[in-house]
Amino acid sequence: MAAAAAALMKNGHLKAHLRHHSLHRFLQQSTKHSIPDPPVSAHKKMGNHLRHQFQQCKWCSPFPHFISRKTKELQFSAPTKISSIFSPRVSSSSPKFGLVGWYLGMIQTRPIATKSITSAFIYTVADLSSQTIAAENSEGYDLVRTLRMAGYGLVIIGPSLHYWFNLVSRVFPKRDLLSTLKKMALGQTVYGPTATTVFFSVNAALQGESCSEIVARLKRDLIPTLISGIMYWPVCDFVTFRFVPVHLQPLVSNSFSYLWTVYLTYMASLAKVSSS
Repeated sequence: MAAAAAALMKNGHLKAHLRHHSLHRFLQQSTKHSIPDPPVSAHKKMGNHLRHQFQQCKWCSPFPHFISRKTKELQFSAPTKISSIFSPRVSSSSPKFGLVGWYLGMIQTRPIATKSITSAFIYTVADLSSQTIAAENSEGYDLVRTLRMAGYGLVIIGPSLHYWFNLVSRVFPKRDLLSTLKKMALGQTVYGPTATTVFFSVNAALQGESCSEIVARLKRDLIPTLISGIMYWPVCDFVTFRFVPVHLQPLVSNSFSYLWTVYLTYMASLAKVSSS
């Protein structure tokens, strides 16, 4: 009985071996008649081998998806970041150009108010400097006089400079040499004498001087002041009209007017002239 069972088991193993051998020969014959694979370069074989090893590594398997996702994010975000660096809005709001950018924005949105406040500030500093240089009052600064100068810059000079420079730029839109000389001539013959006359008259009226006293003051101080202005303002006007944009011309003119206002406030503080 045991011998018969051993014979059956041996026969079963033999049949299984024959089936495996015939299947192996069939696969070899089908492989010979199949289309061969295209040749693979050495670099591609090496890359496939390294990729296979990298995928086999359990702790490295999350990295390919992570790297590709970060690469896509960088591709989409890089142009936005680069363009934002060179955009005017970001550059003007940076800490280095924050104050300048804010001031330029205020000139564009609220030009008259910005230029008026700038004029008031310059006239205030100029009057304090004039009082410091003169040092006539040992009791301290005349703050009422400083408020008069600040009010003149706020109410008269700031708005008038805004409209004057816009008018001149419309009459002579070019910034060549001939147009610049024409603008300078208009400033010396129209705006300068008018602004100086108004300044002396308003300042004297706020000090309580009568009309005859104001006229006497103008006869005494107006001509010498205009002569001094002819010696000072042409160079300033040439730089302003020739090289500065229209919306920044009042700022540059006020900057030049600092020294001029120191002299002007000194002339306005002279004793009044007797009407007789």
